[in-house]
Amino acid sequence: KDEKHIFCTCGSRVNVLEISTGKVVHSIEQVSPDFPHPCLDILVTASRALLLKQWDWRKAQCTRSWKAIHTVPVASMTFDPTSTLLATGGCDGTIKLWDVVKQYCTHNLKGSSGVVHLVQFHPDISLLQLFSSSLDCGIRLWDLRSSQCVCVLQSHYSAVTSLAFSPDGGTMLSSGRDKICTVWNLKTRTVKRTVPVYEAVEGVVLLPAKGDFSQIGVKTKDLHFITAGSKGVLRVWEASTARCVYTQTLPSAPVAASEDGKEEDDNPSSLTYLLPLPASSRLAAVTAEHNILLYQLPGLTTQQQFVGYSDEVLDVKFLGKGDSHIVVATNSCQLKVFELLTNSCQILYGHTDTVLSLDVFKKGALFASCAKDKSIRVWQMDSASGQVRCVAQGFSHADAVGSITCSRLKASFIASGSQDCTVKVWELPADFSTTGADIHQLTARATEKAHDKDVNSVAVSPNDKLLASGSQDRTAKLWSLAGDRDLGLLGVFRGHRRGVWAVCFSPVDQVLATSSADGTTKLWSLQDFSCLKVGKNTSLTLKYTILIRHPQPCSLPSGSDGLVKLWTIKTNECVKTLDAHQDKVWGLHASRKDDKMVTGSADSNITIWLVKVLFLLPELTNLLHEKRYLKALGLAISLDQPHTVLTVIKAIRQSEDSQQLLERTVLKLRLDQKESLLRYCVVWNTNARSCLDAQTVLQVLLTHLPPEELLQYQGARTHLEGLIPYTERHMQRIGRLLQASMFLDYMWQKMRVTGAPARVSLTEYLPEADDEATGSFFPQMEEAFHVEKM
Repeated sequence: KDEKHIFCTCGSRVNVLEISTGKVVHSIEQVSPDFPHPCLDILVTASRALLLKQWDWRKAQCTRSWKAIHTVPVASMTFDPTSTLLATGGCDGTIKLWDVVKQYCTHNLKGSSGVVHLVQFHPDISLLQLFSSSLDCGIRLWDLRSSQCVCVLQSHYSAVTSLAFSPDGGTMLSSGRDKICTVWNLKTRTVKRTVPVYEAVEGVVLLPAKGDFSQIGVKTKDLHFITAGSKGVLRVWEASTARCVYTQTLPSAPVAASEDGKEEDDNPSSLTYLLPLPASSRLAAVTAEHNILLYQLPGLTTQQQFVGYSDEVLDVKFLGKGDSHIVVATNSCQLKVFELLTNSCQILYGHTDTVLSLDVFKKGALFASCAKDKSIRVWQMDSASGQVRCVAQGFSHADAVGSITCSRLKASFIASGSQDCTVKVWELPADFSTTGADIHQLTARATEKAHDKDVNSVAVSPNDKLLASGSQDRTAKLWSLAGDRDLGLLGVFRGHRRGVWAVCFSPVDQVLATSSADGTTKLWSLQDFSCLKVGKNTSLTLKYTILIRHPQPCSLPSGSDGLVKLWTIKTNECVKTLDAHQDKVWGLHASRKDDKMVTGSADSNITIWLVKVLFLLPELTNLLHEKRYLKALGLAISLDQPHTVLTVIKAIRQSEDSQQLLERTVLKLRLDQKESLLRYCVVWNTNARSCLDAQTVLQVLLTHLPPEELLQYQGARTHLEGLIPYTERHMQRIGRLLQASMFLDYMWQKMRVTGAPARVSLTEYLPEADDEATGSFFPQMEEAFHVEKM
């Protein structure tokens, strides 16, 4: 009701998405796919196991479950306006009504033919009317007082997809996949108007009677409605004249029709669901590619976009000022730009076939893409709004363009490699703002037949004077960019036994790195073209990058086994293996400061890594080994990883004079480090395995620091309040353990040897001998004990 969350089905789960942050705040696990319907704090799900479950979704707890009575799974579900009645439509052609408060079935409505895929209550609850639709394409009106079907409204010749009611309840609007919308007079139960919309409509919403909607073509007070369907855009219709008064235009709008004018059946941007959000004057639409789009009224402007499924990730790059965004190329003709802070997404249209490769210019506002449609495109991000638009495109290749690279010093040119065995260099205009809204047409400055087979990778040197290309013909070549029209061949790198998949220039040395399908990575001298080093991998290397802003310059190859390995260039040693993907890692990119890294894989997952952590963890291990605990604890706190800090605390407590050492180490920390340590203690205290470490650190802080200083810490009151309930729980657990141990002690004290005086101690009967004698004595005593009756 507050319109702050969206409920989405994802496989066997129901995810609760927070709109403001774009994060999944709850995930409700189920055994089989569900159909969810939320209302206030109640979420009801129907599964293929023929069970209905009621959830408190804020706590992700199932509060009640019952049998749906349907003989086959539930296909549709809805609440009435009072949130007390729940209607379920089944695949068995029946409709059940449930009193959620009193928890019993109130109605069993029979008569529908086939699957009941739509149920909806009349907004006026006093009428007690329910509308439903099934495979016969009719709309049934049920009187809940008599449990009878009053009439069947016939107008559609295909499945009815949605219903909408006017505020007074006297008019109803229905939409269907037969490309028409019907306006009904519910008092006479007749058709008032049939509106041909020329697309399969999946959702319809009535515009409010009050409000200024002149931005979208509404000029009269007559009934207007919005449709969403197979064309992928929202359209506004005037019911009285059956006229479309507004058609939404999206940035870089996709092509919705083929050359012969017929609508494409597999349009990836087609809309499959439309949901009104009246409290915030918004509309939520779902596309065929599982994207959620939020539009703001009255202008139908795009407010937020969430991507539900990315398919196979082929490339990924950091983008924007401060690397605030990432641009992703998936197994699709669309590009997706994600804002890392809110997870909001922009979907970019332009290419007509799968996008294969991306590259970003130095300042991060411009980036280039290439695709199977034989074209390249240049995109620009507006620094103020964050919106991205296509500013240039080029068509010269004769086959799919598989790789692209940008100039490094300034945005002056781009180079592309294609499956037509050629490499092209494209000149860019000095300022894209002068082209206005039009897309600049690029022309190739130089074209060279570079290899005998497909060109897999191209790279530009840091000074923009050299170009390297790697090919399926097992060679890499070095080209000069000094010429105006032609590329000058400087040398050929031979030695790989299979195709070269990636080439990369060193940012500081005159060295070129190549990786091949033969499982090797080689470093080549640019002066004499000799091989300097050979590194062997266990799998095919798909991407390669070099990090220099760290104590040890490292290389990062990504493999077909889903692993990314961190190699030191000087010693050729693998210092870290990053395992987060289950399939080929096609995308790999480091931020401009080399402090972050992003990887994209064929398993549809995108992972962002903190590179700083990868280099500091080995240093932390060395500090612990050298028992330099103060520096180790400060380093662990700077990483902002509670588990790593806990490892240091455990190491201190396991040393000699642990209490004094812990006090000296903790009290020498800075004020901000003590604040972080107090925050970590709250996290550790929630787990029985780490609560002793948390209590030990708290004892040091509370004993040696005055209360005035503790209360100055940011969030100190909240942290201390969070410690109380878990501390009480731990004390109760320890109390129960002490009671049990005292009972054992009492049992031991009451034990005596059979036939011996009651006051004789058991220890007097134990032999004073060596271990062997003691071991031989106990078998004779096995049956010699009994316990006194109490």
